[in-house]
Amino acid sequence: MTRSPENIGEVLDKLYLVLEERKDASPTSSYTAALLSESEDRLLKKIGEEATEVVIAAKAADVEQLRYEIADLFYHLTVTIVRYGLTFDDIAEELISRRRG
Repeated sequence: MTRSPENIGEVLDKLYLVLEERKDASPTSSYTAALLSESEDRLLKKIGEEATEVVIAAKAADVEQLRYEIADLFYHLTVTIVRYGLTFDDIAEELISRRRG
């Protein structure tokens, strides 16, 4: 597998910024804007679906499908972070606090 010129942190930071911008877009023109503005049930259902798809791909040892599904899960988790006014710094703080405990 070739190495991306950007690390995952950079990619997620850029994704976060794009999602923040999409909050102001029309829900009819943007899937992200729809997830951010419509009922939270739709977004939460997508997280459940994507997590299940990650499990299925992992159980099947289908690495390419697993890569795809993990990316979908990261995307939907990032939409959730934006929707609820969190940041990656908030998540990092939580993970760091767990190391100390």
